[in-house]
Amino acid sequence: MTPDATDAGAPRDVSAKMAALALLRGVGLEALRLAAGPLWGGGPRRGVRALRRSPVKVLSPGQGPRATAAKPKPEPQRRGRESPGPHRAPKPEPQLQPEPRASPGAWEEAGLRYERALPGDRRLSKVMIIVKSRTFRDKQGKILLEGRRLIADALRAGATPQTVFFSRLEYIKELPVDKLKGVSLIKVKFDDIKEWSDLVTPQGIMGIFARPDHVKMKYPETQLQHSLPLLLICDNLRDPGNLGTILRSAAGAGCSKVLLTKGCVDAWEPKVLRAGMGAHFQVPIVSNLEWEAVPNYLPSDARVHVADNCSLHAQAQRSGKASDQGWVCDWRFQKHHKYEEVEEEAEPASSWLPELEVQGYDTTWTDAPAAVVIGGETHGVSLESLQLAESTGGKRLLIPVVPGVDSLNSAMAASILLFEGRRQLRLLQEERARALEAGVPRQLSPGLG
Repeated sequence: MTPDATDAGAPRDVSAKMAALALLRGVGLEALRLAAGPLWGGGPRRGVRALRRSPVKVLSPGQGPRATAAKPKPEPQRRGRESPGPHRAPKPEPQLQPEPRASPGAWEEAGLRYERALPGDRRLSKVMIIVKSRTFRDKQGKILLEGRRLIADALRAGATPQTVFFSRLEYIKELPVDKLKGVSLIKVKFDDIKEWSDLVTPQGIMGIFARPDHVKMKYPETQLQHSLPLLLICDNLRDPGNLGTILRSAAGAGCSKVLLTKGCVDAWEPKVLRAGMGAHFQVPIVSNLEWEAVPNYLPSDARVHVADNCSLHAQAQRSGKASDQGWVCDWRFQKHHKYEEVEEEAEPASSWLPELEVQGYDTTWTDAPAAVVIGGETHGVSLESLQLAESTGGKRLLIPVVPGVDSLNSAMAASILLFEGRRQLRLLQEERARALEAGVPRQLSPGLG
């Protein structure tokens, strides 16, 4: 190798080292290209001439002529929200509860507080078991009322509430809130109320009340103003629907009181309450009476009349005609009559049954405070009711029907008699008013004392 060759190769080695050094130090591409100029065959002069014409300015990435402004660096995203990881479940977003219609301030000003039933709360089920059983109702002295209207009627009448279960706060605010102070108010799910409801379409509110006492109740003023000297005695009524309808008719006719003897269905059973449509809080109801105690709840001059299908039998006896229905009535009362079994024919019931005059229901029978006895469809009226009617000078009230048609429904018969009694009493009141205007003495206007 000649010396010239050695000297010629030296610049190339120096240029290569400078290019490698520039690459390691991160200088720009232009500087690297200029430094490596001799490798392209241009010689050192061209590299110097290029440096003299346009000096190279080393720029960092992102500061070139096309980049007008530095781009902001994106913030690192939290891994927990986007990708929870293989062993961590994503947290559900909290759902907002719908606000009640009324403002919370108005609710607080009423002085009422309520609590939400937590999952597994069994207070509703325990209370329902108690009030659904008549035995427990009698022992605990509690009744169940369902629906806003029925609960509102009970509160206005002075019934004592103990616990109210509701599914929406608006249902409570529709009640007389001044009557709910000190009452346990519990908000439960609608499905829980639906499970225990007796209604086809539950209204989402149930109330547990103390068993009402007719003496302490405050009945509507309009009901008291239109009350008449007319009472109803229910004798051995077993059907809840019939009893509820009868109570509704008694309230509509203006009865002053309703008496239930032992053997009747409980007046505070949910089915009776539903059929009564609020009549329980419009007319006084006295339940579970022995027949010996019934006269204590009647006016001293009251006459007790009996609605009995055996009236047809009594008419047949007076006309001397036989009647199969009469035989049924005789057989029904045989258990009350003590006699010795002999080979001869048993003594007919007409010889020992109380003697009561038979009278059409549309003939005047309200010349004194009147009480009407309605018996059940299965067993009819009891012997005790006939004896009470005989002792007070009462009659058998007959509602004639087409021959061959069975006796009327108990609720229908009670409605007919009660509204007929109301009609007669109104006529007597008008007659008395006309007599007083004409100056006729009071004794010429019977029925009103």
